[in-house]
Amino acid sequence: MAQNSKIEWTQCTWNPVTGCTKISKGCKNCYAERMSRRLKAMGQPNYRNGFKVTTHPHVLETPLRWKQPRTIFVNSMSDLFHRLVPLNFIKKIFDVILDSPQHQFQILTKRSSRLQQLNRTLDWPVNVYMGVTVESADYVYRIDHLRETNAAIKFLSLEPLLGPIPNLNLKGIDWVIVGGESGPGARQIKPEWVTDIRDQCLKAEVPFFFKQWGGVNKKKTGRALEGKIWSQKPETKKWGQLCYV
Repeated sequence: MAQNSKIEWTQCTWNPVTGCTKISKGCKNCYAERMSRRLKAMGQPNYRNGFKVTTHPHVLETPLRWKQPRTIFVNSMSDLFHRLVPLNFIKKIFDVILDSPQHQFQILTKRSSRLQQLNRTLDWPVNVYMGVTVESADYVYRIDHLRETNAAIKFLSLEPLLGPIPNLNLKGIDWVIVGGESGPGARQIKPEWVTDIRDQCLKAEVPFFFKQWGGVNKKKTGRALEGKIWSQKPETKKWGQLCYV
Protein backbone atom coordinates (compact mmCIF):
# COMPACT_ATOMS: atom_id res chain seq x y z
CA MET A 1 0.00 0.00 0.00
CA ALA A 2 1.26 3.47 -0.87
CA GLN A 3 -0.38 6.80 -0.19
CA ASN A 4 0.29 10.51 0.28
CA SER A 5 1.33 11.25 3.82
CA LYS A 6 0.40 13.91 6.37
CA ILE A 7 3.69 13.27 8.17
CA GLU A 8 5.51 16.60 8.01
CA TRP A 9 8.96 15.23 7.15
CA THR A 10 8.00 12.99 4.24
CA GLN A 11 5.80 13.05 1.13
CA CYS A 12 4.27 9.60 0.87
CA THR A 13 4.33 6.17 2.49
CA TRP A 14 5.03 2.73 1.07
CA ASN A 15 4.06 -0.27 3.17
CA PRO A 16 5.39 -3.58 1.82
CA VAL A 17 5.15 -4.72 5.46
CA THR A 18 2.36 -3.97 7.93
CA GLY A 19 1.94 -4.86 11.58
CA CYS A 20 4.28 -4.80 14.55
CA THR A 21 4.64 -5.55 18.27
CA LYS A 22 5.44 -3.22 21.14
CA ILE A 23 9.09 -3.06 22.14
CA SER A 24 9.59 0.07 24.28
CA LYS A 25 7.87 2.97 26.05
CA GLY A 26 7.26 4.92 22.86
CA CYS A 27 5.01 2.15 21.56
CA LYS A 28 2.35 2.52 24.26
CA ASN A 29 -0.10 4.58 22.18
CA CYS A 30 0.95 3.36 18.73
CA TYR A 31 -0.90 5.22 15.97
CA ALA A 32 -0.22 2.42 13.46
CA GLU A 33 -1.94 -0.12 15.69
CA ARG A 34 -5.05 2.08 15.97
CA MET A 35 -5.09 2.70 12.25
CA SER A 36 -4.60 -0.98 11.39
CA ARG A 37 -7.62 -1.97 13.44
CA ARG A 38 -9.69 0.69 11.73
CA LEU A 39 -8.55 -0.40 8.26
CA LYS A 40 -9.29 -4.04 9.06
CA ALA A 41 -12.80 -3.10 10.14
CA MET A 42 -13.20 -1.22 6.85
CA GLY A 43 -12.29 -4.37 4.93
CA GLN A 44 -8.94 -3.17 3.57
CA PRO A 45 -7.29 -6.38 2.27
CA ASN A 46 -3.75 -5.44 3.32
CA TYR A 47 -4.97 -5.27 6.92
CA ARG A 48 -6.86 -8.56 6.99
CA ASN A 49 -4.46 -9.68 9.75
CA GLY A 50 -4.95 -6.51 11.75
CA PHE A 51 -1.67 -5.54 13.39
CA LYS A 52 0.07 -8.89 12.95
CA VAL A 53 3.32 -8.61 10.99
CA THR A 54 2.43 -9.31 7.35
CA THR A 55 4.50 -8.96 4.17
CA HIS A 56 2.89 -7.71 0.95
CA PRO A 57 4.91 -8.81 -2.09
CA HIS A 58 2.29 -7.37 -4.44
CA VAL A 59 3.24 -3.78 -3.49
CA LEU A 60 7.00 -4.24 -3.74
CA GLU A 61 7.28 -2.69 -7.20
CA THR A 62 5.08 0.34 -6.54
CA PRO A 63 7.93 2.92 -6.32
CA LEU A 64 9.27 1.73 -9.67
CA ARG A 65 6.12 3.12 -11.30
CA TRP A 66 6.60 6.58 -9.81
CA LYS A 67 8.76 8.57 -12.23
CA GLN A 68 8.63 11.95 -10.47
CA PRO A 69 11.06 12.08 -7.50
CA ARG A 70 9.43 11.56 -4.13
CA THR A 71 10.47 11.27 -0.51
CA ILE A 72 9.06 7.94 0.66
CA PHE A 73 8.67 6.70 4.23
CA VAL A 74 9.10 2.92 4.12
CA ASN A 75 6.78 0.92 6.40
CA SER A 76 5.05 3.70 8.29
CA MET A 77 2.74 0.92 9.53
CA SER A 78 5.44 -1.48 10.65
CA ASP A 79 9.15 -1.86 11.49
CA LEU A 80 11.32 -3.22 8.68
CA PHE A 81 13.75 -4.77 11.14
CA HIS A 82 11.15 -6.65 13.16
CA ARG A 83 12.36 -10.22 13.76
CA LEU A 84 9.33 -11.57 11.85
CA VAL A 85 10.30 -9.80 8.63
CA PRO A 86 12.48 -12.29 6.70
CA LEU A 87 15.92 -11.14 5.60
CA ASN A 88 15.19 -12.09 1.99
CA PHE A 89 12.15 -9.78 2.00
CA ILE A 90 14.23 -6.92 3.43
CA LYS A 91 16.71 -7.49 0.61
CA LYS A 92 13.90 -7.31 -1.96
CA ILE A 93 12.89 -3.93 -0.54
CA PHE A 94 16.49 -2.73 -0.78
CA ASP A 95 16.61 -3.95 -4.40
CA VAL A 96 13.58 -1.81 -5.25
CA ILE A 97 15.24 1.17 -3.59
CA LEU A 98 18.39 0.59 -5.61
CA ASP A 99 16.32 0.46 -8.80
CA SER A 100 14.54 3.73 -7.90
CA PRO A 101 17.37 6.29 -7.74
CA GLN A 102 14.95 9.16 -8.43
CA HIS A 103 13.46 8.75 -4.95
CA GLN A 104 14.64 9.15 -1.37
CA PHE A 105 13.59 6.35 0.98
CA GLN A 106 13.30 6.90 4.74
CA ILE A 107 13.49 3.82 6.96
CA LEU A 108 12.92 4.07 10.71
CA THR A 109 13.37 1.36 13.33
CA LYS A 110 13.32 0.81 17.07
CA ARG A 111 15.00 -2.55 16.54
CA SER A 112 18.51 -1.23 16.21
CA SER A 113 20.09 -4.48 17.39
CA ARG A 114 18.77 -6.34 14.34
CA LEU A 115 19.69 -3.41 12.14
CA GLN A 116 23.26 -3.68 13.42
CA GLN A 117 23.22 -7.46 13.01
CA LEU A 118 22.06 -7.33 9.37
CA ASN A 119 24.10 -4.31 8.32
CA ARG A 120 26.83 -6.21 6.47
CA THR A 121 24.37 -8.50 4.72
CA LEU A 122 22.67 -5.52 3.03
CA ASP A 123 23.82 -3.52 0.03
CA TRP A 124 23.06 0.04 1.05
CA PRO A 125 21.78 2.26 -1.78
CA VAL A 126 22.88 5.88 -1.42
CA ASN A 127 19.27 7.10 -1.54
CA VAL A 128 18.39 5.55 1.84
CA TYR A 129 17.82 7.62 4.97
CA MET A 130 18.28 5.13 7.82
CA GLY A 131 16.93 6.26 11.17
CA VAL A 132 16.29 5.04 14.70
CA THR A 133 13.62 6.13 17.14
CA VAL A 134 14.94 7.34 20.51
CA GLU A 135 12.06 8.40 22.74
CA SER A 136 14.08 8.98 25.90
CA ALA A 137 17.60 8.74 27.29
CA ASP A 138 16.96 5.05 28.04
CA TYR A 139 17.34 4.25 24.33
CA VAL A 140 20.36 6.25 23.21
CA TYR A 141 22.19 2.95 22.59
CA ARG A 142 20.16 2.74 19.38
CA ILE A 143 22.16 5.69 18.06
CA ASP A 144 25.39 3.74 18.52
CA HIS A 145 23.92 0.84 16.54
CA LEU A 146 22.85 3.22 13.76
CA ARG A 147 26.27 4.81 13.65
CA GLU A 148 27.82 1.42 12.90
CA THR A 149 25.73 0.90 9.75
CA ASN A 150 26.81 1.61 6.18
CA ALA A 151 23.84 3.86 5.48
CA ALA A 152 24.87 7.06 3.68
CA ILE A 153 22.31 9.19 5.54
CA LYS A 154 21.64 8.59 9.23
CA PHE A 155 18.88 10.29 11.19
CA LEU A 156 17.16 10.28 14.56
CA SER A 157 13.45 10.43 15.30
CA LEU A 158 13.06 11.62 18.88
CA GLU A 159 9.32 11.02 18.85
CA PRO A 160 7.29 10.70 20.91
CA LEU A 161 9.79 12.54 23.07
CA LEU A 162 9.07 11.32 26.60
CA GLY A 163 11.90 12.92 28.54
CA PRO A 164 15.07 14.99 28.31
CA ILE A 165 17.99 13.63 26.29
CA PRO A 166 21.05 15.57 27.42
CA ASN A 167 24.54 15.08 25.99
CA LEU A 168 23.41 13.57 22.69
CA ASN A 169 26.31 12.12 20.72
CA LEU A 170 25.56 13.43 17.22
CA LYS A 171 28.76 12.27 15.59
CA GLY A 172 27.90 10.78 12.20
CA ILE A 173 24.25 11.84 12.46
CA ASP A 174 22.87 13.87 9.55
CA TRP A 175 19.41 14.88 10.74
CA VAL A 176 17.34 15.06 13.97
CA ILE A 177 13.53 15.07 14.12
CA VAL A 178 11.73 15.85 17.39
CA GLY A 179 8.03 15.57 18.12
CA GLY A 180 5.50 15.16 20.89
CA GLU A 181 2.97 12.35 21.10
CA SER A 182 -0.47 12.91 19.58
CA GLY A 183 -3.84 11.22 19.78
CA PRO A 184 -5.72 9.53 22.64
CA GLY A 185 -3.69 9.26 25.84
CA ALA A 186 -0.91 11.48 24.52
CA ARG A 187 1.86 11.97 27.05
CA GLN A 188 3.27 15.40 27.84
CA ILE A 189 6.29 16.92 26.14
CA LYS A 190 8.11 19.76 27.89
CA PRO A 191 9.46 22.77 25.97
CA GLU A 192 12.82 22.62 27.73
CA TRP A 193 13.43 19.10 26.40
CA VAL A 194 12.91 20.34 22.85
CA THR A 195 14.93 23.54 23.12
CA ASP A 196 17.85 21.66 24.67
CA ILE A 197 17.92 19.18 21.77
CA ARG A 198 17.62 22.04 19.26
CA ASP A 199 20.56 23.78 20.87
CA GLN A 200 22.61 20.59 20.79
CA CYS A 201 21.86 20.26 17.08
CA LEU A 202 22.80 23.87 16.40
CA LYS A 203 26.09 23.42 18.22
CA ALA A 204 26.85 20.21 16.30
CA GLU A 205 25.63 21.76 13.00
CA VAL A 206 23.09 18.97 12.50
CA PRO A 207 19.79 19.87 10.75
CA PHE A 208 16.90 20.06 13.23
CA PHE A 209 13.24 19.41 12.38
CA PHE A 210 10.51 20.03 14.97
CA LYS A 211 7.47 18.04 13.88
CA GLN A 212 4.80 18.87 16.46
CA TRP A 213 3.87 19.53 20.08
CA GLY A 214 1.23 16.83 19.76
CA GLY A 215 -1.48 16.30 22.32
CA VAL A 216 -5.05 15.23 21.65
CA ASN A 217 -5.45 18.05 19.09
CA LYS A 218 -2.10 18.41 17.36
CA LYS A 219 -3.45 20.95 14.84
CA LYS A 220 -4.28 23.28 17.71
CA THR A 221 -0.90 22.95 19.42
CA GLY A 222 0.98 23.33 16.14
CA ARG A 223 4.73 23.04 15.59
CA ALA A 224 6.16 26.48 16.30
CA LEU A 225 9.10 26.46 18.72
CA GLU A 226 9.75 29.84 20.35
CA GLY A 227 7.85 31.48 17.50
CA LYS A 228 9.75 29.72 14.72
CA ILE A 229 9.06 26.73 12.47
CA TRP A 230 12.08 24.42 12.32
CA SER A 231 12.08 22.36 9.12
CA GLN A 232 15.76 21.87 8.46
CA LYS A 233 16.87 18.86 6.38
CA PRO A 234 20.21 17.55 5.13
CA GLU A 235 21.65 19.79 2.46
CA THR A 236 21.11 18.90 -1.19
CA LYS A 237 24.76 19.32 -2.11
CA LYS A 238 25.81 16.66 0.39
CA TRP A 239 23.89 13.94 -1.40
CA GLY A 240 24.23 15.11 -5.01
CA GLN A 241 21.29 14.57 -7.35
CA LEU A 242 19.66 11.92 -5.19
CA CYS A 243 18.60 14.30 -2.46
CA TYR A 244 16.56 17.47 -2.52
CA VAL A 245 15.29 19.75 0.22
